[in-house]
Amino acid sequence: MLKVFKFGGASVKDAQAVKNVGKVIQLYDEPLVVVISAMGKTTNALEELVNAYYFKKNDVNVLLEKVKQFHVGIMNGLFENKNHQIFTDIHNTFVEIEWEIEEEPQRTYDYVYDQIVSVGELLSTKIVSAYLNEININNHWIDARALIQTDNTYRKANIDWKLTTELVQSSIPKVITTGNKYVITQGFIGASSENFTTTLGREGSDFSAAILAHCLGAESVTIWKDVPGMLNADPKWFDDTQQLEHISYHEAVELAYYGATVIHPKTIKPLQNKKIPLYVKSFLEPALKGTLIDEYTEGDKLIPSFIFKMDQVLISISAKDYSFIVEDNLSQIFSQLSAHNITVNLMQNAAISFSICIDFSPFTTMKFIEELQQDYHVLYNKSLELVTVRHYDEATIKRVIANKNILVEQKSRNTARFVMK
Repeated sequence: MLKVFKFGGASVKDAQAVKNVGKVIQLYDEPLVVVISAMGKTTNALEELVNAYYFKKNDVNVLLEKVKQFHVGIMNGLFENKNHQIFTDIHNTFVEIEWEIEEEPQRTYDYVYDQIVSVGELLSTKIVSAYLNEININNHWIDARALIQTDNTYRKANIDWKLTTELVQSSIPKVITTGNKYVITQGFIGASSENFTTTLGREGSDFSAAILAHCLGAESVTIWKDVPGMLNADPKWFDDTQQLEHISYHEAVELAYYGATVIHPKTIKPLQNKKIPLYVKSFLEPALKGTLIDEYTEGDKLIPSFIFKMDQVLISISAKDYSFIVEDNLSQIFSQLSAHNITVNLMQNAAISFSICIDFSPFTTMKFIEELQQDYHVLYNKSLELVTVRHYDEATIKRVIANKNILVEQKSRNTARFVMK
């Protein structure tokens, strides 16, 4: 049986990192499907480029040149022969962006975003695939857009599971042979029935790996990170983090839903449905055990977990005539949230008000609030923190909320949540 590996942007951030990916793959003498994200901060850079192009804010060509030079620098560190075919391949790949920005935007922002930002994954996988072949790690590069089929919900596409399964099963097994055990493909991207590029949502490469594993009935999925496994808190916020060595699919879903960034929230379901174990391991120390996620539940409550979401906006909505907030009002509010593609991180209902906590977006948040103000009385607070504590006790609560102004507090049997400033 084959395994699926996923390497994120940090694991291919420079030439030395790409060489390390080769060393990790060489540890496994078995068939592997390797899913790779864009290199380093390329996605952020391409997002900046999209905004400059769409909103006419900055010089698009200057931003594009920076992305080009970043990738050329990595190739120079990997290939002694500067006439290697990969230099031409990468030049031609950038042409996809140049074609897109030649004319004024004709389609929606989300469509343009997907056509441009998706190129980051194509660049990274072509470079990694060429390097691996150069050092005799024979592999076959596959365009994920020929495998993962979606609808045309740009930036958050929905999977056509039936067609995707057929395409994956009819292509990947054919190219895995005795002398070519490795397949390299992209995370994050797919294609619509009209053959336009779509993306699966920010940080969607984990989900891509889970989709391929599900379709292939893989033995396991391993997400390679720069941490030894899943930790109970982000090291940026806590000095004394603890590793979660073995947790259940259910616990992983809960942590991902509340905002833990180690795993994309959609990753677990395709794996749980086929009981495919998920490992989170360190590409810096691949011999370490890492974290195992499967059906085992006994370890879920052993260690409290802390999840911080910054730059939050708390919006309180009430009727202008002091009447109750009822189902019709909620239906309207959620319809507007959906129209703006806004995810609610926390909600709380009272007799005459309804409050939600969302991520701040410079493009949608204020527009959404202005629309609400046409029908409702709206109050909002910006620059807040949303903290979630799984398997809390009073000591952990006190530690989190010390010297903070609490705006909203929610507690259930296993989870405590606080919106605070």
